[in-house]
Amino acid sequence: MSTLLFISIGLLTFIIMEGITWLTHRFIMHGFLWHLHEDHHKKGPGFFEKNDAFFLIFAIPCWLCVMLGLHFKIYWIAAIGSGIALYGLAYFVVHEVIIHQRFKFFTRSRNSYIRTIRWAHKMHHKHLEKHEGESFGMLFVAKKYWDKVKADNKKNAVSISAKSNTQV
Repeated sequence: MSTLLFISIGLLTFIIMEGITWLTHRFIMHGFLWHLHEDHHKKGPGFFEKNDAFFLIFAIPCWLCVMLGLHFKIYWIAAIGSGIALYGLAYFVVHEVIIHQRFKFFTRSRNSYIRTIRWAHKMHHKHLEKHEGESFGMLFVAKKYWDKVKADNKKNAVSISAKSNTQV
């Protein structure tokens, strides 16, 4: 298998994982496995949550794809596992570090993308029960959240401009 094909399959898998994540979050985590996900919406004491078990639910198939794909020289399966692993890394950085700030980096970012995904996730978490949720994706968010951040940016720019004009 060529390197370009391996990378292409991995990147395609990464993109498909956003859809799989949305579906899993909407219909499984907010469905029959709500008992594992509920503590993510109703934060309790401690660093770890039952919700962290979903790491294993995604990591095990990823590991099996990479390991078995390489062992049996079925490289397209290893490429799929690599795409899942890359998505898992992105998920960790975006969800755990940037959004929930379980590790204190990016705490005061003014980046519009970061502010948009944080806002979308905040709207997801305003629903404390498993039904009637919104914004189940992670990397790609609906236009309404972009519009909200854009409006906030405009409002803040006008506010800053007005303050600087009154100080002259």
